[in-house]
Amino acid sequence: MAAFLAMSDSRQDFAGRAAIITGATRGIGFGIAQELVSRGAQVCITARKPDELEQAVAELDPAGSGRVIASRGSADEGAHQEATVEATLATFGRIDFVVNNAAVNPHFGPLMTAESAAVRKIFEVNVVAALTWTQLAYRAWLADNGGAVLNIASVGGVVPGPMIGVYNASKAALIHLTKQLAQELGPTIRVNGIAPAVVKTDFARALYEKDEAAVAARYPLQRLGTPRDTATLAAFLLSDDAAWITGQTVVIDGGITSTGGV
Repeated sequence: MAAFLAMSDSRQDFAGRAAIITGATRGIGFGIAQELVSRGAQVCITARKPDELEQAVAELDPAGSGRVIASRGSADEGAHQEATVEATLATFGRIDFVVNNAAVNPHFGPLMTAESAAVRKIFEVNVVAALTWTQLAYRAWLADNGGAVLNIASVGGVVPGPMIGVYNASKAALIHLTKQLAQELGPTIRVNGIAPAVVKTDFARALYEKDEAAVAARYPLQRLGTPRDTATLAAFLLSDDAAWITGQTVVIDGGITSTGGV
């Protein structure tokens, strides 16, 4: 699991607040968890593998302060979703933020070769589950107390690209879901998203591992993204500094979409 250095400052603007972050044992989700914890938040992270959850909790909370808990299960599993929300509320007494980061892509190839079961799984995890997590947190805390939701989309939801068309379509749906939720849940709940281009994570490895230098050369900033890049943006959108921002999905892409590419 790739960790990174402490974040940009020592602010404690998330102190006393609690977040659920799905799919947060590595990559973008882990980076967001690390950023929020470094700024004082209490966090519940989810994932499917118990060993990865244990390791992530140890890295996020090496002192064992109890500010980080874990919940094991598949992001689209109803019992897991309900248990996670209940555990977060029981442990921290609140749920201020939901970060819908968990995603799958079991199909890599043209749309015409995609099997229906794979398409359904992609949409179940990447779109339907994001709505369900938001609904559960809304009923448990957000409706009465306010807060913020952040959906992790992709530039593939903005600009089509080859080989991951089903995944891209699911992220386009998530971007629209973000707008719809923002309209329905304001003024006390803000809903935003981020749309990264290729970030150096295990999940995205197939997109760059054969020749990272060649892939990075297409970007105006001449490098791929890192979990830290996405974490600091995510934290901004969840923070009070973004109090007048809702319904937006911010593209973070090293400039690649400005070239007409993705």
